[in-house]
Amino acid sequence: MAEEKKVARKKIEATVQMNRYMSDYFYELNEADKSRSRKIAWCTSVGPAEILRAMGFLIHFPENHGAMLGATRMATDMIPVANASGYSPEICSYLTADVGAYMKGITPLSRAYPGIDRVPRPDVLVYNTNQCRDVQDWFAWYAAEFKVPLLGIHTHRGVKDVGDDHVASIASQMKALIPPLEAISGNKFDIDKLNHVLALSKECSGLWKKVLDTASAKPSPLTFFDGTIHMGPAVVLRGTQTAVDYYKQLLAELETRIHDRVAAVEPERFRLYWDGMPMWGRLRDHSELFSRAGVNVLASTYCNSWIFSAFDPEDPFNSMARAYTELFIVRADDAKEDYIRRMIEFFKVDGIIYHDAKTCPNNSNCRYGMPQRLEALTGIPSLTINGDLNDLRLVSDEQTKTNVEAFIEQLEER
Repeated sequence: MAEEKKVARKKIEATVQMNRYMSDYFYELNEADKSRSRKIAWCTSVGPAEILRAMGFLIHFPENHGAMLGATRMATDMIPVANASGYSPEICSYLTADVGAYMKGITPLSRAYPGIDRVPRPDVLVYNTNQCRDVQDWFAWYAAEFKVPLLGIHTHRGVKDVGDDHVASIASQMKALIPPLEAISGNKFDIDKLNHVLALSKECSGLWKKVLDTASAKPSPLTFFDGTIHMGPAVVLRGTQTAVDYYKQLLAELETRIHDRVAAVEPERFRLYWDGMPMWGRLRDHSELFSRAGVNVLASTYCNSWIFSAFDPEDPFNSMARAYTELFIVRADDAKEDYIRRMIEFFKVDGIIYHDAKTCPNNSNCRYGMPQRLEALTGIPSLTINGDLNDLRLVSDEQTKTNVEAFIEQLEER
């Protein structure tokens, strides 16, 4: 059997600065946890972080911790611990990995950041079900464990067009968070602070969109796999000047790559779009699998989940309600299909990869005929690969490799 070609990974220089910012973020949380000098809120990754930040909370995002468990390949050993306590193997493996890790007293943070030996203890947990109902149960478990308040926003699902009724419903729920958060934080709500934080989130979102949009260039200066790493500040630091500064730096580097025609994958023979969750424990493997064949998986529905174009500091509650309800994952299939069709055109892709994640049905869009409908509409072929975001027992590396190689042959024949 011929030896597989080795892939030289093109380093993004801004990664060094991103790692510093992420380190500062985790150490600040750790210091506040140990000293109890600041109130700490846990928040879902596309929850109302702007409200929490404006009210003086430091914020921990359990989904980010779940992704770290996946990327470090610790998750597969943690999931059975949560299963043994009553959580089904069929539910979100972010949830089961995170709860299992807590039960075992283990965190990937201790590997990356010496001196951090646990996740920060919450003073309040705040969720938004715009992703799934799992986050509600996940946060409820910790609320009972830590004996702290649990607050939630319940978002409409399967939304075709986001209307005024949807916005009014979510905005009213956001406003209802204010009195209990004032009591927990000890701080009076200040609309000017919220406007300031939201303005920073909007700027961060706009810059992050520009970063991802650089992939429309031929050749693309970045990959989807780069995006899963560099989205970190957009998730955990949005609403801060730090996130804005980082994406300005990253965008400048990528624009220089475009000017100099530096390709993230060389040669760039084919361009693919990724729909669904990453397989966190296989990011490097999948990046190299595609790169060896001259294929750049360069855009995704997943990384775009932290683009909030509707944010408006002049109308904070309504605009946050709209932005957090316009998310791809919240929408009906016809709205999703229209979105992907536009992405196919914008990024000039040759094919689509759908990840059917066993424990994430809410972000697996290939189960009800969408790939077939889109191929009939656009002529763009697709491949569905089976796996999971965190549970590597559900991933067949050989099957994935065989299917990807066959799909690339199909693209070559076209």
